[in-house]
Amino acid sequence: MESSDLTETGTMRHVVYDRFGERDVLRVTESPIPQPGEGEVLVRVHGAGLNPIDWKTRKGMGFVATQIENSLPWTPGYDAAGEVVDVGEGVTTLVPGDRVMGMIGFPVTGGAYAEYAIANAEDLAIVPEELDLIAAAGVPLAALTAWQALFEVAELESGQKILIHAGAGGVGHFAVQFALERGAHVIVTASSRNRDFLAELGVHEVIDYHTTDFTEECYGLDVVLDLVGGETGKRSLQTLSDSGVLVTIPTVTADDVVSAAEAMGVRAHGMRSRPDAFHLDEIAELIEDGDVKVHVEQVFSLDQVQAAHELLEGGHVRGKLVLDCR
Repeated sequence: MESSDLTETGTMRHVVYDRFGERDVLRVTESPIPQPGEGEVLVRVHGAGLNPIDWKTRKGMGFVATQIENSLPWTPGYDAAGEVVDVGEGVTTLVPGDRVMGMIGFPVTGGAYAEYAIANAEDLAIVPEELDLIAAAGVPLAALTAWQALFEVAELESGQKILIHAGAGGVGHFAVQFALERGAHVIVTASSRNRDFLAELGVHEVIDYHTTDFTEECYGLDVVLDLVGGETGKRSLQTLSDSGVLVTIPTVTADDVVSAAEAMGVRAHGMRSRPDAFHLDEIAELIEDGDVKVHVEQVFSLDQVQAAHELLEGGHVRGKLVLDCR
């Protein structure tokens, strides 16, 4: 079937919710396959990555929820990997058949939890041949968050000492590998069950946060990447050197952490990740060269989306969770 026929006659399955709430608001429905507009492509989604922002928005928390509350039902998901099946006007960089991944529909359109999704061509990167499309779906948002936090905000350099909280998680396991690849000395907080996983990635020191107070182990750090937020973020400020910087990712507590830093006379920044195909290309190259690996802990079907959110919300995922949308 030609792609133009597809969008005129075909329907697709996708996840929606029409109100904020617990996991039971998530359901699978059918709709017409959308058509790409100018600068857009239609992607046959193979995998959709899950991120903490997905469950927080579903519960009505945070910036995105305030933006979409009057336009429900809404299809969640910002991480898509799949195959281009149709291109809109003005798209010259991609053609049907290209294997792509990207952070799509960010922040208010979403749409990745679906068999087909619309994406801006400029937000997509080509997936390396070595990487299957299910694993590729775990890359964009988490890897871009790690990349932008380390290299744009913290300006991490070779030889610096960095502490990464929750280093075995989605953003964390990318941040660990990027920091090591850059030549930093990497310290990570994690639970004991993730010690071997992190050792395999090459981490220099693992601190078990259940048994050890990281503030007693760490001092004079150049960078802290805080993926936990709240009190953990605030206590981390004690570990910085005079010229050190903390980057805190959870937006809900970012203002508190930054205020605490100002009171102590040290530097801290919150940040929001953004789509960036150039960064994604650089990340894809590291994956292609074998310097960075994507760890997918579990794959769920679209129909298992509630179970996927249950695991996601638990907050102890190693690496990434992905929906198989084929």
